[in-house]
Amino acid sequence: MKLYDSDWAPNPRRVQCFLAEKGVRIERVQVDLKSGAHKQPEFARINPLHRVPVLELDDGTHIAESVAICRYIEDLHPEPALFGRDARERALVEMWNRRVELGLFSHISAAFRHGHPGMAMAEQPQVKEWADANRPKALDALRFLDRHLDGQSWLVDDYFSIADITLLVAFDFLKAARLACPEDCGALIAWRDRIGSRACTAAL
Repeated sequence: MKLYDSDWAPNPRRVQCFLAEKGVRIERVQVDLKSGAHKQPEFARINPLHRVPVLELDDGTHIAESVAICRYIEDLHPEPALFGRDARERALVEMWNRRVELGLFSHISAAFRHGHPGMAMAEQPQVKEWADANRPKALDALRFLDRHLDGQSWLVDDYFSIADITLLVAFDFLKAARLACPEDCGALIAWRDRIGSRACTAAL
């Protein structure tokens, strides 16, 4: 297998964090996003949407989308389980992973893509007003997550899951989007400190 990814992009980082928690190593092929390598015909044959990460299987199958890749790895390497250990946990992990993706990560991404000068060529048209509209939504989501994390270790009780990995990647993407976690989000900040001792952050 080969994993086409990029060191600095958030979704490839999500897969790298997942692999680190699993203790799984896969050959990596760096795609230089800054030079536009993902837009070239050679990469378009791998993923016509021009996005990383992409997992290439030995039979030539290409699996894109970070969670789809993680689910495939989970089936190959079920321990430690990161999508839930029973029906209840699997449902809660799915719920919180989606809440983080749609309620936080998407707003941070919009603020970055439409508000960062370095993205002006990649995001056409770049709409400053859309960045401005998404920043307060991202901060509202951070406060919502802070309230949820008050009194518990991880997003799903005391069970570490892919939902926490998604939150880690989104949280660390705040800086690129020129945002910061509110200082009064003590539970969320403590969660970030706690996750810092895990393999998913130590490996990066």
